[in-house]
Amino acid sequence: MGMRDAVRRRICAAVVVTIVVLSACGGGPPATPGETPRPGTGVLVLYDTTGQYGDLGELYAVQAGNLASHFGKWDALPVSWYTAGSAARHKLTIYVGSTYDEPLPDAFLADVAGGAHVLWMGANIWQLIGRYGGTGLRTATIDEAAVTTVRYQGTELTRNAAAGAMVRVGTTPGADVTTLADAVLPDGSVVPYAVRAGPLTYITEVPLTYVTFDDRYLILADLMFTLLDPDAPGRHRALVRIEDVGPHSDPAQLRTIADYLSGRGVPFSVAVFPVYDDAGGIYSGGVPVHKTLSTAPAVVDALRYMVDHGGTLLMHGYTHGMAGARNPYGVSAEDYEFYRAHVDADGTVALDGAVPDDSAQWALGRLAAARQEWTAAGLTPPDIWEFPHYTASATDYRAIATAPGIRARFEQVLYFSGVLSGTPSGNRSVSQFFPYVVDDPYGTPVIPETLGNVATQRFNQHGVRLAEDLLASARRQLVVRDNVAGFFYHPFLGLQYLPQLVEGIQQLGYTFVPAPSLL
Repeated sequence: MGMRDAVRRRICAAVVVTIVVLSACGGGPPATPGETPRPGTGVLVLYDTTGQYGDLGELYAVQAGNLASHFGKWDALPVSWYTAGSAARHKLTIYVGSTYDEPLPDAFLADVAGGAHVLWMGANIWQLIGRYGGTGLRTATIDEAAVTTVRYQGTELTRNAAAGAMVRVGTTPGADVTTLADAVLPDGSVVPYAVRAGPLTYITEVPLTYVTFDDRYLILADLMFTLLDPDAPGRHRALVRIEDVGPHSDPAQLRTIADYLSGRGVPFSVAVFPVYDDAGGIYSGGVPVHKTLSTAPAVVDALRYMVDHGGTLLMHGYTHGMAGARNPYGVSAEDYEFYRAHVDADGTVALDGAVPDDSAQWALGRLAAARQEWTAAGLTPPDIWEFPHYTASATDYRAIATAPGIRARFEQVLYFSGVLSGTPSGNRSVSQFFPYVVDDPYGTPVIPETLGNVATQRFNQHGVRLAEDLLASARRQLVVRDNVAGFFYHPFLGLQYLPQLVEGIQQLGYTFVPAPSLL
């Protein structure tokens, strides 16, 4: 195997692991070959398509486009379809170089060399350097050093070494090239991680793999402001969401949490599912349990109390599970509702695909049933939605997102291969969180959740995550100049960790706001 093939296979292998493990107006279908991108589009996203893992390019394009959507419209197409002058008709062109030695059109290289406003990530920058030497970048070589830290604006961000090789660039002496971020090598020395050479901004990898809340992905998120809204003032807002509230919840706990948050002047959201099932009696000594909001007046009163004290209710599915089936446990709040899952022998939760008979009609039926139960309980059905466990099929995402009366989703999101072309499949998927509101391809604004939750013990593949960990992530996320840091909190924890989180986030300089105020 030649060196080039060896590097290609190592890069692709790292990407595949990421896709499997990773727990404005959005882009529409790509143009047809040779078609001029639709006029009026603010950002053009170009992606690779060749090779064994060429379909990953579209997933990267979706993620880049989502970030761009915060600033306006975006469009996407394979880089091979690029036509001369397209970049000049856009405020920014983003190229995601995910396939080693993807054949790049001469027209694209010429436009970049000619001064087009371009953000280039990852591979194939050597094609530009080899053909046009006047960009300020002189050399580009593969660097397989195990980089785990990237420094940006005085903050050390994390990077999983499993993300694989990066590109090491050399600059032309005397050229107007600025280093924006540094990769820290194992020996403590640094090399450029992101540079600006005139109208070209270059990131030495695609920072969309093995992403965590503390990750170098935040650099990409902030550079979007540099490139699309450089005059945006610094602003740091925060969200807290009380999670998995249902007919089984303890009304006293809900009131206690509302009292604390209200006393701190902190608006909050409450994610509610209206029907609770424990068909196997797992938590009731073998006695089946079925509860609804309409038969839990104390919980309903507590929800009204939360609203009166600054809470915003949102809809968190219908049953947060599959009645009569283990998905994977057989209890609401623990199970998936819009996707199938099982637990492997090693305790890992694995996603299996769409539920039986999945369709837009089925998903809308769940929404209608949930709304009916909210109404029966005397509550107004919310217009903000959160999918249970942040997981659904592409069909379900689109059905709920475009349903009348749903104006936003509050979640991290799962994207599938083919989402841009309109033919999504379950072959590959990737999850993404956002440090600001975006408009994604499924059809609604997405409100950010960026910090996760307190987990006091390891469960499945999810490790322990304490309040200190969430605060450390919130501090790192300050590198995004106008960000939203959001976390969720389970009411059964009472006030054991909530004050530390809320007050710690406030001390970092964040201001808590109501989720609807971001829309």
